[in-house]
Amino acid sequence: MEAYVQQLVDWIQTLSPVSIYLIFTLVAYMENILPPIPGDVLVAFGGYLAAEQTINFIPVLIFTTIASVFGFMSMYAVGWYFGDRIEQERSRFWLMRFIDVKYFDKINRWMGRWGQGVILANRFLAGTRSAISLASGITKTRIYSTVISSFISSILWNTILLSFGWIVHENWQIIGHYLNVYGWIILILISVLVITRVIYKSLQKKKEESLKK
Repeated sequence: MEAYVQQLVDWIQTLSPVSIYLIFTLVAYMENILPPIPGDVLVAFGGYLAAEQTINFIPVLIFTTIASVFGFMSMYAVGWYFGDRIEQERSRFWLMRFIDVKYFDKINRWMGRWGQGVILANRFLAGTRSAISLASGITKTRIYSTVISSFISSILWNTILLSFGWIVHENWQIIGHYLNVYGWIILILISVLVITRVIYKSLQKKKEESLKK
């Protein structure tokens, strides 16, 4: 994957500013559709290019944010229209090849409990973004609120990535390492929270049963 990213970066640097904006817009959109695409690393690279004055910071922030929202809502639409089929034919539905089923089940439960809060945090929850947008459509969250929450989440996250890329400048590639570490931390925290909740519910149930006796 690193070799692929480097080849893509080398190619992007040969393009005109307009073409670079188009590439970043496409990447920001597609990484919501196909999770393996390393969108975050490339957005951080955009911060470096902005620092080099190859492109401008504000336009790339706007384009990547709008594309992220459109990508989120595209998956939302898939979940809305094909929700029953996704639930019933997971092994046969092509999108589920890119989404870990266990996270998808967890996110469905989160949507029932926290709704828009999950969407608001979606960009910061590494490894679960596509599942969140899909689950949002399946659970049919309010479209207007979903767009607003997705926009806020996207603009905050993209601002952070672009700013870090600007600050570390030619060392922008180290951001990929930290994003990987961050992703593992988030997944561990999510697992701990889920396990804690299961244990808490189990203890509560035992307590209620003992009181009945």
